[in-house]
Amino acid sequence: MDGKMTGKFEVYKDKAGEFRFRLKAGNSKVILTGEGYKTKAGCTKGIESIRKNAVDDSRFDVEQDKKGKFRFKLKAANGEVIGQSQGYTSESSCRKGIESVKKNSTDSPVVEITA
Repeated sequence: MDGKMTGKFEVYKDKAGEFRFRLKAGNSKVILTGEGYKTKAGCTKGIESIRKNAVDDSRFDVEQDKKGKFRFKLKAANGEVIGQSQGYTSESSCRKGIESVKKNSTDSPVVEITA
């Protein structure tokens, strides 16, 4: 090991009984969250879709919400949102979040947790 901190996908069951994932950077900050899935297999497919689409800059949309926060959404080829970010105070911070997703999504391990 080179001591480098790596990200990870965390898979968990929410209070409604749906499976969800979140991508954490090496510093343990959540950088992307997914929607709820009825099955763990569906959630796993969602993670694979993140891995596949995060390498394509055109799949990311940056928007400013009504409170002035910048957020990004990652979309699949069909235009469906497959992951979204937290709110950032600046567009440059938001774009750094995108770079972090691109870096951490490709080979980060998937771990199951209890929420």
